[in-house]
Amino acid sequence: MSLKSKLHDLKEKYKGKKMAPAFNALHTFLYLPNEVTHNGTHIKAADDLKRTMNTVIMALVPCLIFGMYNAGYQHYLAQEMIEKADGFLGASFWTIDNLLIGAWTILPLVAVSYGVGLAVEFFFAVIKGHEVEEGYLVTGMLVPLIVPVDIPLWMLAVAVIFGVVIGKEVFGGTGMNILNPALTIRAFLFFAYPTWMSGDKVWVHGAVERDQAIAAGSSNLDAMSGETILGAYAQNAEFAGNLTNVDYWDMFWGLIPGSVGETSKFLIVIGALFLIFTKIGSWRIMLSTVLGALAMGLVFQYGIIETGIIESTSKFYGLMSIPFYEHLLIGSILFGAVYMATDPVTASQTNKGKWIYGFLIGFIAIMIRVFNPAYPEGVFLAILLMNVFAPTIDHYVVQGNVKKRMKRLKVKAA
Repeated sequence: MSLKSKLHDLKEKYKGKKMAPAFNALHTFLYLPNEVTHNGTHIKAADDLKRTMNTVIMALVPCLIFGMYNAGYQHYLAQEMIEKADGFLGASFWTIDNLLIGAWTILPLVAVSYGVGLAVEFFFAVIKGHEVEEGYLVTGMLVPLIVPVDIPLWMLAVAVIFGVVIGKEVFGGTGMNILNPALTIRAFLFFAYPTWMSGDKVWVHGAVERDQAIAAGSSNLDAMSGETILGAYAQNAEFAGNLTNVDYWDMFWGLIPGSVGETSKFLIVIGALFLIFTKIGSWRIMLSTVLGALAMGLVFQYGIIETGIIESTSKFYGLMSIPFYEHLLIGSILFGAVYMATDPVTASQTNKGKWIYGFLIGFIAIMIRVFNPAYPEGVFLAILLMNVFAPTIDHYVVQGNVKKRMKRLKVKAA
């Protein structure tokens, strides 16, 4: 008997019973569901929620694989065991050793994210008696890409439980949540365990452990530096122009420390084009977020720095003084614009609302980045803030359209 037949028999056996959602989820994960719509439908299409989620996962996989190589590369580079890679195709980057180290550190994050998150999804499906929703398929992939490589697995598990329960299930499940679940998980980690989510040690595999060993006197090795470019600018304001030897191409290709999936802007742009081509991601939100970030960068660079309002000794000078376009190459603004802000559930739904929503995300993200040197990144906070205001934005856009049409009717009636 084939696996498909066995699963079908189990599905029929547990049909109408409490555990039915669990077996149905396993069956539909492996095979297409055999149910069809019985009533009249307005739109007929081949895609469904599972296909949509799988499309987003395909756009994320290159970032995941690159993140594995980069995790190993940054680990060996910080220990001075390898030479700096000569560009994106450098021989010292695409090596099996880098991949093995990266896979050893990142794949457990993926396993915990999916294992714990789907367990919570199954639990609520069985308790509430509804089918398991596919919404966590993307969230489970996003979570490992937006956290440091060495975050303890138990912390991630606790955060995933919090994010799925508080960020989604209490609102009614997939399609009902007002906050992005992946960013809710990251927010919980940031506020509950800040030492594991910021600083210059958490972004390179082994740096925290090595630093603790040196502090305890059990190692005579030098400490490993894992400082990101954002952190360098924020902490060295007076010398912001010459902080690191990282060039723009390294920033663009992703040969820098950072969260697992945020570093390679090249792959993020490729993912954005793929999502736009498949009509999964909103190009309006992506473009407006970038425009908002550039606008805020221009305000800081030419409206404040060039006019001399802020002195070079100010703690805000570093991130204000960088070229406005460099904000797109450092940090996670592009990753957030492509994969987070475009979440169709928590984003604005109207076309005009998408422009406003995205622009404010980029604008506020750079503002938080500059004015918070202790944590020079504000993308996830900006997106969560605008998640809350997205319904309000859509409300006023719709009301504005209603008023325009009412005016037209009055003019015609006159």
